[in-house]
Amino acid sequence: MKIAVVGSGYVGLVAGACLAENGNEVICVDKDQAKIATLEAGKMPIYEPGLEEMVRRNTAEARLTFTTDLPSAVRASEIVFIAVGTPQGEDGAADLQHVLGVAHEIGKAINKFTVIVDKSTVPVGTAKKVHAAVAAETSVPFSVVSNPEFLKQGAAIEDFMKPDRVVIGCDDPKAGEIMRAVYAPFTRTGAPIMVMDTPSAELCKYAANAMLATRISFMNEIANVCERVGADAEAVRKAVGSDRRIGPSFLFPGIGYGGSCFPKDVKAMLKSAADEGYDFQILHAVEAVNQLQKSRLVEKMEAHFGDMRGRTIALWGLAFKPRTDDMREAPAITIIEKLLAMGVTVRAYDPEATETARRVFGDRITYCEHSYDALAGADGLAVVTEWNEFREPDFKKMKQFMKSPVVFDGRNIYSPDQMRGLGFQYFSIGR
Repeated sequence: MKIAVVGSGYVGLVAGACLAENGNEVICVDKDQAKIATLEAGKMPIYEPGLEEMVRRNTAEARLTFTTDLPSAVRASEIVFIAVGTPQGEDGAADLQHVLGVAHEIGKAINKFTVIVDKSTVPVGTAKKVHAAVAAETSVPFSVVSNPEFLKQGAAIEDFMKPDRVVIGCDDPKAGEIMRAVYAPFTRTGAPIMVMDTPSAELCKYAANAMLATRISFMNEIANVCERVGADAEAVRKAVGSDRRIGPSFLFPGIGYGGSCFPKDVKAMLKSAADEGYDFQILHAVEAVNQLQKSRLVEKMEAHFGDMRGRTIALWGLAFKPRTDDMREAPAITIIEKLLAMGVTVRAYDPEATETARRVFGDRITYCEHSYDALAGADGLAVVTEWNEFREPDFKKMKQFMKSPVVFDGRNIYSPDQMRGLGFQYFSIGR
């Protein structure tokens, strides 16, 4: 099939590359000429495992091309995906100006029946707005489909190529069949293609992320109770997760969720509910718990050290999760800002997010090239992101670098007994 993907950010680039990987002819469109030039040179504007190799392979095979010329890309395609950003507005709602702006441009360009696909994360009612925007510019027949993405950063290629499910919202059987054909190669192992009305499809992404965020905040609350009563959150997590009605996923206590999806989608869900006169009380609590949880490591540091002024704290991990360079809403930001406000010197290391962090903190913290470099003269280490390389470090070497062997583990990646046996003062979450 001939497909255009408008927006070459995280979702659009992954979708375009994966669609090309299955033999489609895909044109990725972006108004940012510098980004297009970067992609044409085989370089990635984001870090996502496996993406660079896939883009280069499909570009070499001429299945994947990049352009700033939206009208030509639309006219050359049967299906046009809209994958531009929907940033959070001041009121918490998703800002649709980019989505609707692209819809108007598509309407001006189409010259034959075209399926227009909302791939951006959008609130209920967006498909109708996109339809109206396109219809205002053309009398050419078209259909608008909602097709929410369910990509995890760090595993996006796998999620797209082998999805748990594909959700398609449409009221046009012809468009529905075209979308089934697009996703048939990705669902040969039996993953369902769920065709439904557009409001239900639009709600699916927000509902899924709100549920996952709820599980995280719930388990963090349980972990906080565990600390007060002397229980082990890890034992509780395993017992609760073994219940088939609940399952083990997203029940790991830590220092809160971040990233481009959960915080924004929880806020958007709250705003959408409020617009309909409904007070979504559980999600208000989820959001409040998450904000408090991001400060838990700093609270533990204060309880241990007392006066923090003049201390040096090493941070392992800056990205909101492993296998990405994304720091949007990352717990590291809250932790570092609080430490800096206390007069603490921060030495940080992350395998991929250093340049992102420079844009956030400038020269207010020290960026280290290697994990052990961050430990030099440190009064304590905060483990903030659970990168694999942090799981089995040389503990003897750590002690040699550090001023005092104190570890604040925000991701519970070490064994308390092992750490104490090695001579560390060790603080984790809920244990």
